[in-house]
Amino acid sequence: MELKEILGKCDHTLLAQGATWKEIQAICDDGIRYECASVCIPASYVKPAAAYVEGKLAICTVIGFPNGYDTTAAKCFMASDAVDNGAEEVDMVINIGWVKDRKWDELLAEIKAVKDACKGRLLKVIIECCLLTDEEKVKMCEIVTASGADYIKTSTGFGGGGATREDVALFAKHIGPNVKIKAAGGIADLKDAEDFINLGASRLGTSRIVKAVKALEG
Repeated sequence: MELKEILGKCDHTLLAQGATWKEIQAICDDGIRYECASVCIPASYVKPAAAYVEGKLAICTVIGFPNGYDTTAAKCFMASDAVDNGAEEVDMVINIGWVKDRKWDELLAEIKAVKDACKGRLLKVIIECCLLTDEEKVKMCEIVTASGADYIKTSTGFGGGGATREDVALFAKHIGPNVKIKAAGGIADLKDAEDFINLGASRLGTSRIVKAVKALEG
């Protein structure tokens, strides 16, 4: 697989709590240079980053992140605010406790509400696989498919575990044709990236792939 194809599927990510504007500018520069799918950054940096990239790169942000237990109203406000500030893609975290309580209707309603708040922009739904059973993951594939969201995403990268090949394969088997897959968390190198793409991931959330390509360039 060509490097350009891999990079074109990467959401070049910086979500560290101490991320500075200088660091955000640097990943935006890299995202443009390497033609990444987007940069995924904290919501507080969306507006200046959107102005900085001048339409040359999609800006993605996260809401309800990383724990997912904000109220639906709060998540909807965050999504709407992000879009108004220039985000073209929104990655939301589901309420994990609701999965454990089997509150399927509430989960579906929340994702639909956030999708509406995104005003036509892409919505990716993070289900935090490391905290779920396979049965719960399959159920979330069904719910995300029914919700109208654009992507199901494996992980926040903050939950104690990241993307696994097994989870991406499970998603591919159980999502509907309207849903794509984003693998995120722990994608360490180009071999990992290629494996996840071959298993069915259309996007990769990673901070390391651009670094790996830079290392190859010497």
